[in-house]
Order: sequence, then C-alpha cells, then structure tokens
Amino acid sequence: MARGDTKNRLLEVGTRIFLEKGYNHSGIESILQAAEVPKGSFYNYFASKEDFGLQVINRFADGFEAELRRHLDDESRSPLTRVQGYFESVIALLEANCCRNGCLVGNLSLEMADQSERLRTRLEDVFEGWVDQFAACLDAARQAGEIPAETDVRALAEFSLNGWQGAILRAKTSRTTHPLRLFLEMTFGVMTK
Repeated sequence: MARGDTKNRLLEVGTRIFLEKGYNHSGIESILQAAEVPKGSFYNYFASKEDFGLQVINRFADGFEAELRRHLDDESRSPLTRVQGYFESVIALLEANCCRNGCLVGNLSLEMADQSERLRTRLEDVFEGWVDQFAACLDAARQAGEIPAETDVRALAEFSLNGWQGAILRAKTSRTTHPLRLFLEMTFGVMTK
C-alpha cells in the first residue's frame, strides 16, 4: 500500500471506529488491526492520537462540507428546499444505519470538549463553518421571501444546527428518526410563519 493510501486508510478506519466507539474507547492498536496496517506505522503518519483525532475531524469535515455545499448551493431549488433536502438526506443516511453512530463532530464534541483543547477548538471551528453555510442559504431564503424579512439568519442557522445535533442525539438513543422528523416539522413550521 502506498504511503498516501495507508494514511487515508487509517483515517477512514479511524472515522468509522470513532463513530462506533468514541475517541476514548478507540485504541491505536484496534485501528491498526482494522486498517490492516503494521503496528509501527501509526507514528510515521501521526504525531500522537490527538493529532490523529484532529486529522480524522478534518477529513470528516471536508467531506461533510462538500455534501453540505452540494445541497445548499444548488440554485436549481429554492433556498428552503435546499436546506430541507440536506436534512432529508441525513435522515436517509441515519435510517439506513438504524440511527447508530450519529454525527462524528457532534459525538466528539460531547466526548472530548472537556478533555482536549485542541480537539474542542477544531470541533467548534467546524460547527462555525457549518453555521456560516446555513446562514448564507437562509439569507437567500430571506431575500426570496421564503422567511420573514426581519429574520436574523445567523441566529436561525445556529438554532437550527443546535436543534439538529440534539435531534441526532435523540435519534441515536431512540433508534428511530422520529426526533429528526419532529425537528423538521417544528423548525420549518416556525421558520415559514
């Protein structure tokens, strides 16, 4: 396996294992075994487990942001339809996985915010980037008259993201998409009044 391939494989497996077990319950040895990478290889690519965690977050955030842009920047649909389409796509993914795992950034925020300042700061940066993307789409919705002109789109974006993360947490514990569907129903009902 080429060097870049090995590193990508470790990050891919690390993402999956962090989603399944969390950061603290994911040992480097189990990640190496699952990736089928020799034991001594880890520190050729990562300075520490924390460095590995940061790179897993970065890789996940890059993929997530591309998916978010795919939905929110699709000008062939109205802005609110774009936002709702994004949420529906996540519901479909969670449904396919029986509502297990949830969101890596949300999961790691719950677990690591009090344990690692470097991880906490990076996770908050990721959330802020997502809020920026939602706020831009919601601003387009405001300009299109889909939501009231006086709407503070930044506050609405933060509220939506915070509520969505909570709904994902509840979906994980209930093993049903009901909390996610309720979130959509209530949020879009209030948003469009």
